[in-house]
Amino acid sequence: MSFELTAREYALAEVFFRHPGHVLPRAQLLSNVWGYDYAPSPTSWMSTWYLRCKVGPDRIATVRGMGYWLLDSSTGP
Repeated sequence: MSFELTAREYALAEVFFRHPGHVLPRAQLLSNVWGYDYAPSPTSWMSTWYLRCKVGPDRIATVRGMGYWLLDSSTGP
C-alpha cells in the first residue's frame, strides 16, 4: 500500500506510531503536531480525517470523550 501524506498528516501519523496502543487525547495531538500556542478549530481535525481516509477508516478510532487510538488487528477500543 502506498499513499502520500502532507507534512501535517505525517506529523500526526508519527505521534500515533510513537504511542501504539494508547488513546491520545486531543490536547496531546494539538501540542505535538500544531504546537502549544495553537487554538484548536474544526479544521485542525480535518488532518485526522484525511489521515484516517488514507490509512484506512478501521485503523484510527475515535474514543468518545478521550481522544484517538491507532488500532492494529489485535487491539480495539
